[in-house]
Amino acid sequence: MNLLRAVLAEAIGTFSFLTIGLLSIVGATAVGQQSSAIVVMFVVPFGFGLGLFTAIWAFGHVSGGHFNPAVTLAALVDGRIDPIGAIGYVIAQVVGAIGAAFAIYFVVGQAFVAYTITAPSVSEGQAFVAEVILSAIFIAVILTVTRRQPSHAAVAIGLTLAAIHFAAVPITGASVNPARSLGPAIVAGKYASLWVYLAAPLVGGLIGWAVYRFFSPDDEDEDFEAEGEEDDFEAEPDEAPSR
Repeated sequence: MNLLRAVLAEAIGTFSFLTIGLLSIVGATAVGQQSSAIVVMFVVPFGFGLGLFTAIWAFGHVSGGHFNPAVTLAALVDGRIDPIGAIGYVIAQVVGAIGAAFAIYFVVGQAFVAYTITAPSVSEGQAFVAEVILSAIFIAVILTVTRRQPSHAAVAIGLTLAAIHFAAVPITGASVNPARSLGPAIVAGKYASLWVYLAAPLVGGLIGWAVYRFFSPDDEDEDFEAEGEEDDFEAEPDEAPSR
C-alpha cells in the first residue's frame, strides 16, 4: 500500500509540476507576442521552478518527490530506492508527464503542445553535452540537499531548476528530465532530437551521483546522520522531499 501511494504521488506530482511548467510556456508565448523576449525568459524558468516547488511540498512527503527519471536513477544507485520502486516511479512519472501534455491539449489545443516540446538551437551533440552538464549539477544538488538539509530541499531544488532554465532555455529548451520531454513529444507526435532529452539527463544523473558521492562518502553520511540524531536535527520523513 505504501508503494502504491508513493507511485500515485509520483504520477500526480509529476502531472502537477509539468502542467504548471508547460502552461508557463503557453503563457510566455502569448506574452511574447506583445512584449519582449526578456519577459518570456522570466516566465518559463520560474514556471518550472515554482511548479516543482509546489509539487514537492504537496507530494514529497509521500514519495520523496522525484518527478524525474534521472532523479530516480540517481536515488537507485545511491541505495535510496529499490529496483521495483524505481520502475514504478519511472512509469508513474511518464504517465504524469503525458497527462500534463494532454492537459495542455485540452485547455489550449494541440498547436500549443508543439510549443512545449524541447528542441535544441544548437547541434544535437552540443545540446547533449549541455543537458548532461546541467543534469549532473541538478542531481548533485538534489542528492546533497535532501541528505544534508532536507528541510530546505523544496526551495533549493526549485531554485536550481529555475536557474537551469535561465541558462538553457535559449540553447536546449531546458529539460534535464526525460519525462518532461517525452510527454509533449508523444501528445504532439513529434520526436525530432528526442534521444538527446531521454539519454542526456540519465547520463548526467549518474555523473551527478558520482560527484555527490565523491564529496559525501558513505562514512561521512553516517557521521552526519548520527550527529543529526544526537542534536535532533534530522528531519522527520514528512519533511524530507526527494530523500
